[in-house]
Amino acid sequence: MDSADKQWYVLHTYSGYENKVKANLESRAGSMGMDDYIFRVIVPEEEEHTLKNGKEKVETEKTFPGYVLVEMVMTDESWFVVRNTPGVTGFVGSHGAGSKPAPLMPDEIAKILRELGMETHKTDVDYEVGETVKIIDGAFSGTTGKLTEVDHEHYKLKAIIEMFGRETTAELDFDQAAKIQ
Repeated sequence: MDSADKQWYVLHTYSGYENKVKANLESRAGSMGMDDYIFRVIVPEEEEHTLKNGKEKVETEKTFPGYVLVEMVMTDESWFVVRNTPGVTGFVGSHGAGSKPAPLMPDEIAKILRELGMETHKTDVDYEVGETVKIIDGAFSGTTGKLTEVDHEHYKLKAIIEMFGRETTAELDFDQAAKIQ
């Protein structure tokens, strides 16, 4: 499968069944030979730290209760497997009557995954401090900058760019820059 065909969709689930749907869907993808069509399944959650009786308590709360994110290639077969997974009530963005759902826009899923501390996609680009890159997305799009820091763990770059005749540092995601050949 071409990775460009992969898109993110939102599933509506029975409330409280989000983790069960994730487990069921991952299991069904493997047992039904859909590993090349159904990739990541995510239950968006955030940790909340509170103090109770002088002790720190960590609670995990669902960011979108009743919803699960799935990265998949939409085919008739993968659509059938996902929508017939126990606990799934349907796809968000589907108009019923057998219509396929609309995927999330790339900037929507990128924002959600960044907030969850996850990367939107793996990148094979290997940046090095000192090299010059062209900024292809964001506020500094169209400018070039010299890399001063490369954070492979978080897929972040820091580059010195010139703005209004002065040098300034821009922080970028890996996919916001391109190597200059």
